[in-house]
Amino acid sequence: MANILRGNDLRALGFPEGRAIGLALAQLQRKHLKKLSQTDQLALLGQLIANPKDYLTHLDWSHTAAALQPPPNRHIGLVERKEYAVFGAEHIEQGAIHQMEIAMKLPVTVAGALMPDAHHGYGLPIGGVLATDNAVIPYAVGVDIGCRMALSVFDLPPKYLTQRTQELRSLLLENTRFGSGRGWERGQRLDHAVLDRPEFQEIPFLKNKLDKAAEQVGTSGSGNHFVEFGIVEITEAENELGVPVGQYLGVLSHSGSRGLGAGIAERYTKLAKDVCQLPGEAQHLAWLGLDTEAGQEYWAAMTLAGDYASACHEQIHRRLAKALGEKPLAKVENHHNFAWKERLADGREVITHRKGATPAGAGVLGIIPGSMTAPGFIVRGRGVAESLASASHGAGRLMSRTRAKAELGEGQVRKYLADHGIELIGGGLDEAPMAYKDIRAVMASQRELVDVLGSFTPKIVRMDGA
Repeated sequence: MANILRGNDLRALGFPEGRAIGLALAQLQRKHLKKLSQTDQLALLGQLIANPKDYLTHLDWSHTAAALQPPPNRHIGLVERKEYAVFGAEHIEQGAIHQMEIAMKLPVTVAGALMPDAHHGYGLPIGGVLATDNAVIPYAVGVDIGCRMALSVFDLPPKYLTQRTQELRSLLLENTRFGSGRGWERGQRLDHAVLDRPEFQEIPFLKNKLDKAAEQVGTSGSGNHFVEFGIVEITEAENELGVPVGQYLGVLSHSGSRGLGAGIAERYTKLAKDVCQLPGEAQHLAWLGLDTEAGQEYWAAMTLAGDYASACHEQIHRRLAKALGEKPLAKVENHHNFAWKERLADGREVITHRKGATPAGAGVLGIIPGSMTAPGFIVRGRGVAESLASASHGAGRLMSRTRAKAELGEGQVRKYLADHGIELIGGGLDEAPMAYKDIRAVMASQRELVDVLGSFTPKIVRMDGA
Protein backbone atom coordinates (compact mmCIF):
# COMPACT_ATOMS: atom_id res chain seq x y z
CA MET A 1 0.00 0.00 0.00
CA ALA A 2 2.93 2.28 0.68
CA ASN A 3 3.76 2.30 -3.04
CA ILE A 4 0.37 3.76 -4.02
CA LEU A 5 0.61 7.41 -5.09
CA ARG A 6 -2.33 9.72 -4.74
CA GLY A 7 -3.55 12.81 -6.52
CA ASN A 8 -1.85 15.18 -4.09
CA ASP A 9 1.50 13.51 -4.79
CA LEU A 10 1.09 14.30 -8.46
CA ARG A 11 -0.08 17.85 -7.74
CA ALA A 12 3.09 18.33 -5.73
CA LEU A 13 5.07 17.37 -8.84
CA GLY A 14 3.27 20.05 -10.82
CA PHE A 15 0.46 18.03 -12.43
CA PRO A 16 -2.47 20.34 -13.26
CA GLU A 17 -6.01 19.59 -12.17
CA GLY A 18 -7.83 17.51 -14.74
CA ARG A 19 -7.59 14.33 -16.77
CA ALA A 20 -3.81 13.98 -16.61
CA ILE A 21 -3.87 13.07 -12.90
CA GLY A 22 -6.50 10.37 -13.35
CA LEU A 23 -4.77 8.94 -16.42
CA ALA A 24 -1.39 8.82 -14.67
CA LEU A 25 -2.77 7.13 -11.52
CA ALA A 26 -4.61 4.56 -13.62
CA GLN A 27 -1.48 3.86 -15.65
CA LEU A 28 0.55 3.23 -12.47
CA GLN A 29 -1.80 0.34 -11.69
CA ARG A 30 -0.46 -1.60 -14.68
CA LYS A 31 1.46 -4.67 -13.50
CA HIS A 32 4.95 -3.68 -14.71
CA LEU A 33 4.65 -0.13 -13.32
CA LYS A 34 3.04 -1.18 -10.07
CA LYS A 35 6.24 -3.07 -9.19
CA LEU A 36 8.26 0.15 -9.14
CA SER A 37 9.07 1.75 -5.83
CA GLN A 38 7.33 4.98 -4.94
CA THR A 39 10.62 6.81 -5.46
CA ASP A 40 10.98 5.39 -8.97
CA GLN A 41 7.36 6.16 -9.76
CA LEU A 42 7.81 9.77 -8.67
CA ALA A 43 11.02 10.05 -10.68
CA LEU A 44 9.25 8.73 -13.77
CA LEU A 45 6.35 11.10 -13.33
CA GLY A 46 8.78 13.95 -12.73
CA GLN A 47 10.38 13.30 -16.11
CA LEU A 48 6.94 13.10 -17.70
CA ILE A 49 5.74 16.44 -16.29
CA ALA A 50 9.04 18.10 -17.19
CA ASN A 51 8.99 16.98 -20.84
CA PRO A 52 5.52 15.73 -21.83
CA LYS A 53 6.28 16.11 -25.56
CA ASP A 54 8.94 13.41 -25.28
CA TYR A 55 6.25 10.94 -24.22
CA LEU A 56 3.56 11.64 -26.86
CA THR A 57 4.39 8.39 -28.67
CA HIS A 58 5.37 6.36 -25.58
CA LEU A 59 3.54 3.06 -25.26
CA ASP A 60 2.63 3.64 -21.60
CA TRP A 61 2.36 7.40 -21.30
CA SER A 62 1.10 8.80 -24.63
CA HIS A 63 -2.44 9.56 -23.34
CA THR A 64 -1.18 11.18 -20.14
CA ALA A 65 1.36 13.23 -22.11
CA ALA A 66 -1.38 14.40 -24.49
CA ALA A 67 -3.51 15.49 -21.51
CA LEU A 68 -0.56 17.55 -20.24
CA GLN A 69 -0.28 19.54 -23.47
CA PRO A 70 -1.67 23.09 -23.32
CA PRO A 71 -5.08 23.43 -24.97
CA PRO A 72 -4.79 24.36 -28.66
CA ASN A 73 -5.39 27.93 -29.71
CA ARG A 74 -8.67 27.56 -31.55
CA HIS A 75 -8.71 31.12 -32.86
CA ILE A 76 -7.07 31.06 -36.26
CA GLY A 77 -6.37 34.11 -38.40
CA LEU A 78 -6.31 34.41 -42.17
CA VAL A 79 -3.09 34.86 -44.11
CA GLU A 80 -2.07 36.60 -47.32
CA ARG A 81 -4.23 35.50 -50.26
CA LYS A 82 -2.68 32.96 -52.61
CA GLU A 83 -3.16 33.27 -56.36
CA TYR A 84 -5.74 31.09 -58.11
CA ALA A 85 -7.03 30.50 -61.64
CA VAL A 86 -10.44 31.74 -62.81
CA PHE A 87 -12.13 30.31 -65.91
CA GLY A 88 -14.93 32.30 -67.53
CA ALA A 89 -14.64 35.27 -65.16
CA GLU A 90 -17.23 37.18 -67.22
CA HIS A 91 -19.88 34.62 -66.18
CA ILE A 92 -19.14 34.67 -62.44
CA GLU A 93 -20.96 36.85 -59.91
CA GLN A 94 -18.98 38.97 -57.47
CA GLY A 95 -20.27 37.05 -54.45
CA ALA A 96 -18.58 33.87 -55.65
CA ILE A 97 -15.33 35.73 -56.34
CA HIS A 98 -15.41 37.18 -52.81
CA GLN A 99 -15.92 33.73 -51.27
CA MET A 100 -13.01 32.30 -53.26
CA GLU A 101 -10.78 35.19 -52.19
CA ILE A 102 -11.45 34.32 -48.54
CA ALA A 103 -10.83 30.60 -49.12
CA MET A 104 -7.44 31.42 -50.62
CA LYS A 105 -6.47 33.13 -47.32
CA LEU A 106 -6.79 30.02 -45.17
CA PRO A 107 -3.49 28.92 -43.61
CA VAL A 108 -4.07 25.39 -44.92
CA THR A 109 -4.79 26.47 -48.52
CA VAL A 110 -2.23 25.36 -51.10
CA ALA A 111 -3.97 26.12 -54.43
CA GLY A 112 -7.38 26.90 -55.90
CA ALA A 113 -9.42 27.41 -59.06
CA LEU A 114 -12.85 28.79 -59.93
CA MET A 115 -14.98 27.22 -62.66
CA PRO A 116 -17.13 29.21 -65.16
CA ASP A 117 -20.41 28.00 -63.63
CA ALA A 118 -19.45 29.39 -60.21
CA HIS A 119 -21.99 31.14 -58.01
CA HIS A 120 -22.41 32.03 -54.35
CA GLY A 121 -22.71 29.19 -51.83
CA TYR A 122 -21.86 28.51 -48.19
CA GLY A 123 -18.14 28.75 -47.43
CA LEU A 124 -16.56 27.71 -50.70
CA PRO A 125 -18.56 28.96 -53.71
CA ILE A 126 -20.37 26.45 -55.90
CA GLY A 127 -17.88 25.82 -58.70
CA GLY A 128 -14.91 26.32 -56.39
CA VAL A 129 -11.93 23.95 -56.23
CA LEU A 130 -9.62 24.16 -53.22
CA ALA A 131 -6.48 22.17 -52.45
CA THR A 132 -5.41 22.08 -48.79
CA ASP A 133 -2.52 20.67 -46.78
CA ASN A 134 -3.65 17.64 -44.74
CA ALA A 135 -6.99 19.24 -43.87
CA VAL A 136 -10.55 18.57 -44.94
CA ILE A 137 -13.24 21.28 -44.87
CA PRO A 138 -16.75 19.79 -44.48
CA TYR A 139 -18.47 22.82 -46.01
CA ALA A 140 -16.01 22.87 -48.93
CA VAL A 141 -17.31 19.38 -49.65
CA GLY A 142 -20.89 20.52 -49.15
CA VAL A 143 -24.12 19.28 -47.65
CA ASP A 144 -25.02 16.88 -50.46
CA ILE A 145 -21.87 14.76 -50.19
CA GLY A 146 -20.93 12.86 -53.35
CA CYS A 147 -23.69 14.41 -55.47
CA ARG A 148 -23.25 13.08 -58.98
CA MET A 149 -24.33 12.73 -62.56
CA ALA A 150 -25.00 9.30 -64.08
CA LEU A 151 -25.83 8.55 -67.72
CA SER A 152 -27.02 5.30 -69.30
CA VAL A 153 -27.00 4.98 -73.10
CA PHE A 154 -29.50 2.54 -74.64
CA ASP A 155 -29.58 1.08 -78.14
CA LEU A 156 -32.96 2.63 -78.87
CA PRO A 157 -33.62 5.37 -81.48
CA PRO A 158 -34.58 8.95 -80.53
CA LYS A 159 -38.05 8.48 -82.07
CA TYR A 160 -38.80 6.17 -79.13
CA LEU A 161 -39.18 9.38 -77.07
CA THR A 162 -41.95 10.81 -79.24
CA GLN A 163 -43.67 7.51 -79.97
CA ARG A 164 -43.85 6.45 -76.31
CA THR A 165 -43.89 9.71 -74.40
CA GLN A 166 -46.69 8.72 -72.01
CA GLU A 167 -45.19 5.27 -71.42
CA LEU A 168 -41.80 6.79 -70.54
CA ARG A 169 -43.52 9.37 -68.34
CA SER A 170 -45.20 6.52 -66.43
CA LEU A 171 -41.88 4.68 -66.10
CA LEU A 172 -40.35 7.72 -64.40
CA LEU A 173 -43.28 8.06 -62.02
CA GLU A 174 -43.22 4.36 -61.11
CA ASN A 175 -39.46 3.90 -60.79
CA THR A 176 -38.25 7.08 -59.09
CA ARG A 177 -38.93 8.78 -55.77
CA PHE A 178 -38.17 12.44 -55.05
CA GLY A 179 -38.18 14.87 -52.18
CA SER A 180 -36.74 15.66 -48.76
CA GLY A 181 -37.29 12.75 -46.39
CA ARG A 182 -38.92 10.62 -49.10
CA GLY A 183 -38.03 6.95 -49.44
CA TRP A 184 -39.26 3.72 -50.98
CA GLU A 185 -42.24 2.02 -49.41
CA ARG A 186 -41.74 -1.36 -47.74
CA GLY A 187 -41.84 -4.16 -50.28
CA GLN A 188 -40.43 -1.87 -53.00
CA ARG A 189 -36.95 -1.38 -51.57
CA LEU A 190 -33.87 -2.92 -53.13
CA ASP A 191 -30.94 -4.11 -51.05
CA HIS A 192 -27.39 -2.89 -51.69
CA ALA A 193 -23.95 -3.84 -50.38
CA VAL A 194 -23.32 -0.27 -49.21
CA LEU A 195 -25.88 -0.85 -46.44
CA ASP A 196 -23.63 -3.59 -45.00
CA ARG A 197 -20.66 -1.28 -44.64
CA PRO A 198 -18.95 -1.45 -41.22
CA GLU A 199 -18.89 2.36 -40.90
CA PHE A 200 -22.58 2.25 -39.93
CA GLN A 201 -21.53 0.38 -36.76
CA GLU A 202 -18.00 1.67 -36.20
CA ILE A 203 -18.77 5.41 -36.32
CA PRO A 204 -21.05 6.25 -33.36
CA PHE A 205 -22.82 9.09 -35.19
CA LEU A 206 -23.91 6.74 -38.00
CA LYS A 207 -25.38 3.96 -35.86
CA ASN A 208 -28.92 5.37 -36.02
CA LYS A 209 -28.68 6.38 -39.70
CA LEU A 210 -28.87 2.93 -41.26
CA ASP A 211 -32.67 2.49 -41.25
CA LYS A 212 -33.28 5.80 -43.04
CA ALA A 213 -30.44 5.09 -45.46
CA ALA A 214 -32.04 1.73 -46.32
CA GLU A 215 -35.37 3.47 -46.90
CA GLN A 216 -33.89 6.19 -49.13
CA VAL A 217 -31.38 4.23 -51.21
CA GLY A 218 -32.39 4.51 -54.87
CA THR A 219 -34.22 7.83 -54.41
CA SER A 220 -33.51 11.45 -55.34
CA GLY A 221 -33.62 14.70 -53.40
CA SER A 222 -35.31 18.01 -54.12
CA GLY A 223 -33.96 21.25 -55.61
CA ASN A 224 -32.08 20.71 -58.88
CA HIS A 225 -32.07 16.91 -58.68
CA PHE A 226 -33.64 15.10 -61.60
CA VAL A 227 -34.03 11.90 -63.60
CA GLU A 228 -34.74 12.37 -67.29
CA PHE A 229 -35.07 10.62 -70.62
CA GLY A 230 -33.41 12.31 -73.56
CA ILE A 231 -31.36 12.01 -76.71
CA VAL A 232 -27.70 11.02 -76.48
CA GLU A 233 -25.67 12.05 -79.51
CA ILE A 234 -22.16 10.63 -79.81
CA THR A 235 -20.10 12.97 -82.00
CA GLU A 236 -16.55 11.71 -81.42
CA ALA A 237 -15.73 8.38 -83.05
CA GLU A 238 -12.72 7.86 -80.77
CA ASN A 239 -14.46 7.51 -77.42
CA GLU A 240 -13.97 5.35 -74.33
CA LEU A 241 -17.67 4.42 -74.28
CA GLY A 242 -17.32 2.05 -77.20
CA VAL A 243 -20.46 3.56 -78.73
CA PRO A 244 -20.50 4.43 -82.47
CA VAL A 245 -21.26 7.96 -83.65
CA GLY A 246 -25.02 8.43 -83.73
CA GLN A 247 -28.13 9.15 -81.68
CA TYR A 248 -29.53 6.99 -78.87
CA LEU A 249 -32.05 7.01 -76.04
CA GLY A 250 -30.45 7.99 -72.75
CA VAL A 251 -31.28 8.27 -69.05
CA LEU A 252 -29.54 10.99 -67.07
CA SER A 253 -29.81 11.36 -63.29
CA HIS A 254 -28.55 13.98 -60.86
CA SER A 255 -28.76 13.38 -57.12
CA GLY A 256 -26.62 12.79 -54.04
CA SER A 257 -26.40 11.15 -50.64
CA ARG A 258 -29.84 12.16 -49.34
CA GLY A 259 -30.36 12.55 -45.58
CA LEU A 260 -27.21 10.56 -44.82
CA GLY A 261 -24.90 13.11 -46.42
CA ALA A 262 -26.78 16.08 -44.98
CA GLY A 263 -26.50 14.67 -41.46
CA ILE A 264 -22.78 14.02 -41.83
CA ALA A 265 -22.18 17.54 -43.15
CA GLU A 266 -24.06 19.15 -40.27
CA ARG A 267 -22.37 17.04 -37.59
CA TYR A 268 -18.77 17.52 -38.72
CA THR A 269 -19.15 21.17 -39.69
CA LYS A 270 -20.12 21.86 -36.06
CA LEU A 271 -17.08 19.91 -34.86
CA ALA A 272 -14.81 21.79 -37.26
CA LYS A 273 -16.15 25.18 -36.18
CA ASP A 274 -15.49 24.27 -32.54
CA VAL A 275 -11.83 23.29 -33.00
CA CYS A 276 -11.06 25.80 -35.76
CA GLN A 277 -12.48 29.20 -34.90
CA LEU A 278 -11.99 31.43 -37.92
CA PRO A 279 -13.05 35.08 -38.44
CA GLY A 280 -16.77 35.50 -39.13
CA GLU A 281 -16.43 35.84 -42.90
CA ALA A 282 -14.55 32.52 -43.06
CA GLN A 283 -16.37 30.51 -40.38
CA HIS A 284 -17.95 28.08 -42.88
CA LEU A 285 -14.45 27.13 -44.02
CA ALA A 286 -13.47 25.57 -40.69
CA TRP A 287 -11.41 22.43 -41.22
CA LEU A 288 -10.51 19.16 -39.54
CA GLY A 289 -6.92 17.96 -39.65
CA LEU A 290 -6.52 14.52 -41.19
CA ASP A 291 -4.08 13.74 -38.39
CA THR A 292 -6.94 14.01 -35.86
CA GLU A 293 -9.54 11.45 -34.85
CA ALA A 294 -12.38 13.76 -35.94
CA GLY A 295 -10.74 14.33 -39.33
CA GLN A 296 -10.29 10.63 -39.95
CA GLU A 297 -13.85 9.95 -38.83
CA TYR A 298 -15.24 12.58 -41.19
CA TRP A 299 -13.16 11.20 -44.06
CA ALA A 300 -14.58 7.71 -43.49
CA ALA A 301 -18.14 9.07 -43.22
CA MET A 302 -17.70 11.23 -46.33
CA THR A 303 -16.41 8.25 -48.31
CA LEU A 304 -19.38 6.18 -47.18
CA ALA A 305 -21.81 8.95 -48.20
CA GLY A 306 -20.18 9.17 -51.64
CA ASP A 307 -20.53 5.42 -52.15
CA TYR A 308 -24.12 5.63 -50.93
CA ALA A 309 -24.87 8.34 -53.51
CA SER A 310 -23.44 6.08 -56.21
CA ALA A 311 -25.67 3.24 -54.96
CA CYS A 312 -28.71 5.51 -55.32
CA HIS A 313 -27.90 6.12 -58.99
CA GLU A 314 -27.12 2.48 -59.60
CA GLN A 315 -30.58 1.50 -58.39
CA ILE A 316 -32.34 4.29 -60.30
CA HIS A 317 -30.73 3.16 -63.55
CA ARG A 318 -31.25 -0.53 -62.76
CA ARG A 319 -34.98 0.02 -62.20
CA LEU A 320 -35.40 2.01 -65.41
CA ALA A 321 -33.33 -0.40 -67.51
CA LYS A 322 -35.46 -3.29 -66.26
CA ALA A 323 -38.67 -1.34 -67.00
CA LEU A 324 -37.41 -0.61 -70.53
CA GLY A 325 -36.37 -4.23 -70.98
CA GLU A 326 -32.96 -3.07 -72.18
CA LYS A 327 -29.34 -3.30 -71.06
CA PRO A 328 -27.33 -0.09 -71.47
CA LEU A 329 -24.67 0.07 -74.15
CA ALA A 330 -22.55 2.27 -71.90
CA LYS A 331 -22.64 4.21 -68.64
CA VAL A 332 -20.84 7.34 -67.49
CA GLU A 333 -20.77 8.63 -63.91
CA ASN A 334 -18.91 11.42 -62.16
CA HIS A 335 -19.31 13.17 -58.82
CA HIS A 336 -18.74 16.51 -57.16
CA ASN A 337 -19.18 17.78 -53.57
CA PHE A 338 -16.32 15.59 -52.45
CA ALA A 339 -12.68 15.66 -51.39
CA TRP A 340 -9.89 13.62 -52.96
CA LYS A 341 -6.30 12.85 -51.92
CA GLU A 342 -4.30 13.95 -54.96
CA ARG A 343 -0.87 15.17 -56.00
CA LEU A 344 -0.19 18.52 -57.62
CA ALA A 345 2.07 18.86 -60.64
CA ASP A 346 5.00 19.65 -58.29
CA GLY A 347 4.45 16.38 -56.40
CA ARG A 348 2.86 17.80 -53.26
CA GLU A 349 0.09 15.68 -51.77
CA VAL A 350 -3.05 17.72 -51.13
CA ILE A 351 -6.72 17.32 -50.30
CA THR A 352 -8.66 18.60 -53.31
CA HIS A 353 -12.19 19.81 -52.56
CA ARG A 354 -14.53 20.09 -55.55
CA LYS A 355 -17.73 21.81 -54.52
CA GLY A 356 -19.93 21.77 -57.59
CA ALA A 357 -16.96 21.05 -59.85
CA THR A 358 -16.35 18.00 -62.03
CA PRO A 359 -13.13 15.95 -61.83
CA ALA A 360 -11.39 16.40 -65.20
CA GLY A 361 -8.15 14.48 -64.88
CA ALA A 362 -6.47 13.29 -68.07
CA GLY A 363 -8.78 10.72 -69.68
CA VAL A 364 -11.46 10.98 -66.98
CA LEU A 365 -15.02 10.91 -68.37
CA GLY A 366 -17.82 13.11 -67.09
CA ILE A 367 -21.18 14.69 -67.84
CA ILE A 368 -21.74 18.44 -67.66
CA PRO A 369 -25.51 19.16 -67.84
CA GLY A 370 -27.09 22.32 -69.19
CA SER A 371 -30.72 22.96 -68.26
CA MET A 372 -34.07 21.40 -69.13
CA THR A 373 -34.04 23.12 -72.51
CA ALA A 374 -30.30 23.05 -73.23
CA PRO A 375 -28.02 20.09 -73.91
CA GLY A 376 -25.49 18.68 -71.51
CA PHE A 377 -22.12 17.36 -72.68
CA ILE A 378 -20.25 14.09 -72.34
CA VAL A 379 -16.63 15.09 -71.80
CA ARG A 380 -13.13 13.70 -71.38
CA GLY A 381 -10.85 15.59 -69.00
CA ARG A 382 -7.48 16.96 -70.09
CA GLY A 383 -5.91 17.07 -66.63
CA VAL A 384 -4.99 20.77 -66.77
CA ALA A 385 -2.90 21.58 -63.70
CA GLU A 386 -4.04 25.21 -63.52
CA SER A 387 -7.66 24.07 -62.96
CA LEU A 388 -6.56 21.40 -60.48
CA ALA A 389 -7.78 18.88 -63.07
CA SER A 390 -11.36 20.16 -62.78
CA ALA A 391 -14.19 21.54 -64.91
CA SER A 392 -17.65 22.99 -64.28
CA HIS A 393 -20.39 20.67 -63.01
CA GLY A 394 -23.13 22.34 -65.04
CA ALA A 395 -24.27 25.65 -66.44
CA GLY A 396 -24.51 27.29 -63.01
CA ARG A 397 -27.25 29.54 -61.70
CA LEU A 398 -27.97 32.88 -63.34
CA MET A 399 -30.72 33.70 -60.82
CA SER A 400 -30.94 32.77 -57.17
CA ARG A 401 -33.89 30.58 -56.21
CA THR A 402 -35.56 33.54 -54.51
CA ARG A 403 -35.14 35.78 -57.53
CA ALA A 404 -36.40 33.10 -59.94
CA LYS A 405 -39.56 32.61 -57.89
CA ALA A 406 -40.13 36.36 -57.73
CA GLU A 407 -39.49 37.18 -61.40
CA LEU A 408 -40.76 34.16 -63.33
CA GLY A 409 -44.40 33.13 -63.83
CA GLU A 410 -45.91 29.64 -64.14
CA GLY A 411 -47.48 30.37 -67.53
CA GLN A 412 -44.27 31.86 -68.87
CA VAL A 413 -42.24 28.80 -67.86
CA ARG A 414 -44.80 26.30 -69.16
CA LYS A 415 -44.83 28.02 -72.56
CA TYR A 416 -41.03 28.09 -72.66
CA LEU A 417 -40.87 24.35 -71.94
CA ALA A 418 -43.57 23.57 -74.51
CA ASP A 419 -41.75 25.61 -77.15
CA HIS A 420 -38.69 23.42 -76.55
CA GLY A 421 -40.64 20.16 -76.54
CA ILE A 422 -40.01 19.36 -72.86
CA GLU A 423 -42.35 17.15 -70.84
CA LEU A 424 -41.87 18.09 -67.15
CA ILE A 425 -43.09 16.14 -64.13
CA GLY A 426 -42.73 18.18 -60.94
CA GLY A 427 -40.21 20.99 -60.79
CA GLY A 428 -40.67 24.57 -59.66
CA LEU A 429 -40.00 28.12 -60.79
CA ASP A 430 -36.63 28.07 -59.02
CA GLU A 431 -35.49 25.37 -61.46
CA ALA A 432 -36.83 27.04 -64.61
CA PRO A 433 -34.36 26.95 -67.55
CA MET A 434 -34.19 30.75 -67.53
CA ALA A 435 -32.65 30.61 -64.03
CA TYR A 436 -29.47 29.06 -65.46
CA LYS A 437 -26.51 30.37 -67.42
CA ASP A 438 -25.95 29.61 -71.09
CA ILE A 439 -24.24 26.21 -71.08
CA ARG A 440 -22.61 26.85 -74.46
CA ALA A 441 -20.93 30.01 -73.13
CA VAL A 442 -19.77 28.07 -70.07
CA MET A 443 -18.35 25.28 -72.26
CA ALA A 444 -16.58 27.83 -74.42
CA SER A 445 -14.82 29.12 -71.30
CA GLN A 446 -13.39 25.70 -70.53
CA ARG A 447 -12.39 24.39 -73.94
CA GLU A 448 -8.87 23.87 -72.66
CA LEU A 449 -10.10 21.76 -69.73
CA VAL A 450 -12.20 19.07 -71.49
CA ASP A 451 -12.81 17.43 -74.86
CA VAL A 452 -16.44 16.94 -75.90
CA LEU A 453 -17.40 13.38 -76.93
CA GLY A 454 -21.13 13.92 -77.29
CA SER A 455 -24.25 15.52 -75.88
CA PHE A 456 -27.44 14.74 -73.98
CA THR A 457 -30.63 16.68 -74.74
CA PRO A 458 -33.44 16.30 -72.15
CA LYS A 459 -36.97 15.51 -73.32
CA ILE A 460 -38.95 13.97 -70.40
CA VAL A 461 -37.87 15.34 -67.02
CA ARG A 462 -38.83 14.22 -63.51
CA MET A 463 -38.11 16.43 -60.48
CA ASP A 464 -39.46 16.90 -56.99
CA GLY A 465 -42.97 18.34 -56.90
CA ALA A 466 -46.49 17.43 -57.93
